[in-house]
Amino acid sequence: RLAGLRRLTSGGQNAEAYWDATGARLIFQSTRPPHACDQMFTMRADGSEQRLLSSGDGRTTCGFFFPDGRRVIYASTHLAGPACPPPPDRSQGYVWPLFSSWDIFAADADGGNLTRLTDNDAYDAECAISPDGRRIVFTSLRDGDLDLYVMDADGRNVRRLTDAPGYDGGPFFSWDGRFIVFRASRPEGREELEDYRALLGRGLVRPRRLDIYLMNADGTGLTRVTRLAGANFAPFMHPNGRQIAFSSNLHDPAGRSFALYLVNVDGSGLERLTWGDSFASFPMFTRDGKRLVFCGNRGAAAPRDLDVFVADWDDR
Repeated sequence: RLAGLRRLTSGGQNAEAYWDATGARLIFQSTRPPHACDQMFTMRADGSEQRLLSSGDGRTTCGFFFPDGRRVIYASTHLAGPACPPPPDRSQGYVWPLFSSWDIFAADADGGNLTRLTDNDAYDAECAISPDGRRIVFTSLRDGDLDLYVMDADGRNVRRLTDAPGYDGGPFFSWDGRFIVFRASRPEGREELEDYRALLGRGLVRPRRLDIYLMNADGTGLTRVTRLAGANFAPFMHPNGRQIAFSSNLHDPAGRSFALYLVNVDGSGLERLTWGDSFASFPMFTRDGKRLVFCGNRGAAAPRDLDVFVADWDDR
């Protein structure tokens, strides 16, 4: 499936690299000197012209280009102060922090004209833009649960799309704008639900068991795509509308290594795409379906390093 694999970054922790509409540029987050936590960068599709886009304050994540390539969105904690947010409390096991200081911002592609799009005391992050540039889908804790919302590109007309108890996150529109694909962890039974809500009360979520879900862009027609072991996340639809690439640890009983997989939208045809590394995730197809970008640690110079890779996609 993957040919002509190229590494675009070298060293540091580089993740969540996403294409612009033309496949000419990428926006990604990186922890690299002198920054102590993730900041937002852009680069050309060949890895050249890597440039800092965010302010360098706080922590950033989930960058995405508007269709015209002149503006971007990303989530940031910088309004809470210049320092990186503290690491999560690992006494609760492997958990993700849900800092209330996360908000979503829009900016010019060079980082200028920063505009705040969300403004409340709850977690707002995990955002992506529709292909027509009119809507932003994102995850928020504003109503007491981790649900998906959609808003206009200027932050107005916020509307909730999901309401089942559990974590709904990492959403992306399909390239034709008809669908939203995302990851979800739905507690099963009273004990799991109580544990989930107790962690939420401490600003934490445990992403131990996740599956891939698909729905229409208006929130109707929700379907569960995968019923697999472990954590299945970072889904992105192929432009053909029939397949989804995602990351999973289903092959590892210990749950420590992640590879890329491909699955049909009805859950059939599961296919493993990557081997030879202990982490591969955040796949995204170009709009023409000819290239796939992802992040992994193959050939990493240091134990925690992640790099951005791009490969030609073979549909045969």
